[in-house]
Amino acid sequence: MADTDTGRDPEALVREYYDLVDADEYDDLVALFTDDVRYERPGQGAIEGREALRRFYEAERPLEEGSHEVHDLVVDREEGVGGLTVAVRGTFSGRQGDETVEFGFADFHELTPAGDAIARRYTFTDRDEV
Repeated sequence: MADTDTGRDPEALVREYYDLVDADEYDDLVALFTDDVRYERPGQGAIEGREALRRFYEAERPLEEGSHEVHDLVVDREEGVGGLTVAVRGTFSGRQGDETVEFGFADFHELTPAGDAIARRYTFTDRDEV
């Protein structure tokens, strides 16, 4: 169900993120984010800006050859300071360096007030760095 002025479904937007990252389609993935995006992950400094996000996915991301499975997705329909927040719980299976990994994650995606892009993203895992 669309919850925004643009008619974009927040759940569909966030599910598209996981589909694109798993398919290594970084041009389309980066287009889901605002120009001034901020992304925080375990074991790394914050990623700020769309170009830094692109660089991260193309060359710096420690995870590779993997896929996300979304177990739960909840849209907080009460708009905070910015826009809606979408919370996701799931598992990632893939490779990190020479190691096969599988671990749980929780992600929070803060959308723009119009709901047409991801402005902030926070990832939490039980690993030191991902």
